[in-house]
Amino acid sequence: MTTLYVSHPASFDHVVPEGHPERPARMRAIEQALEDERFSALVRVQAPRAEPSVATLAHPAEYVDALMAAVPETGMVGIDSDTILSPGSMEAALRATGGAIHAVDAVMRGEASNAFVAMRPPGHHAEKTRAMGFCLFNHAAIAARHARAAFNVDRVALVDWDVHHGNGSQDIFWDDGAVLYCSTHQMPLYPGSGAASERGEKNTIVNVPLHANDDGEVFREAFENGILSRLEAFRPDLIIISAGFDAHRLDPLANLRLEAEDFAWATRRLMEAAERSAGGRVVSVLEGGYSLEGLSRSVSAHVNALMGH
Repeated sequence: MTTLYVSHPASFDHVVPEGHPERPARMRAIEQALEDERFSALVRVQAPRAEPSVATLAHPAEYVDALMAAVPETGMVGIDSDTILSPGSMEAALRATGGAIHAVDAVMRGEASNAFVAMRPPGHHAEKTRAMGFCLFNHAAIAARHARAAFNVDRVALVDWDVHHGNGSQDIFWDDGAVLYCSTHQMPLYPGSGAASERGEKNTIVNVPLHANDDGEVFREAFENGILSRLEAFRPDLIIISAGFDAHRLDPLANLRLEAEDFAWATRRLMEAAERSAGGRVVSVLEGGYSLEGLSRSVSAHVNALMGH
């Protein structure tokens, strides 16, 4: 089993204000964790830069152009109180998108069994026409649409276990019957969406809300009953994971109590589902995770599971 690890130093150049949780130190924590000898077999590649037009797979061209025009030459500008642009932000975002697409290409061509794309800024809060929640382009959504367009894939499942609901992914795929979007997340919590009643126009949105202080046992039961059963029925040709690790008990932005092993368990279950319908094809794209210790432990467990350990 070959696991591809996609990253790029441009992730460090997306600068945010002091004290902002979505900070470059997140990348350092991941890189240091994956330096362990357990991960020596990872195939490590640098994320290519996507052409801005690729983002139009999930966002209108007007949105892409406006976002690029808003990038400052110096300093920082806020799209909102949480979502920041600095001179290096667009390069980081385009390489995050390019990394997700490269991972899909490698997995679909059989060059890797699965892949983990560790880039920032994250993407799952980026709606069709709105950057928010630290996110500029929705990398996982673009990757799903790319798989459909480039490889004639019939069905893609996007499974999101970030502690915050992926309102952007839900918005993009609300009326798209070819993509099953499944999310576990804490409610109530930012951004306020993600009720179980939100099912999309073609019943391909699956929201499984969790509650403050829910632990791994509750998460596993919800994942098993609410998401894995829907995956079995949908039979995707590719599974993409929006892999946020802020449901870890150490995370400062939420109140779930997952351990690193819970993410490993979920990873293995999705790999099993992928074996049954998708030739084992899984692409994981980093989203949140703001405790550096929790992020380090969780990414280690996740990647270890992807490697088949």
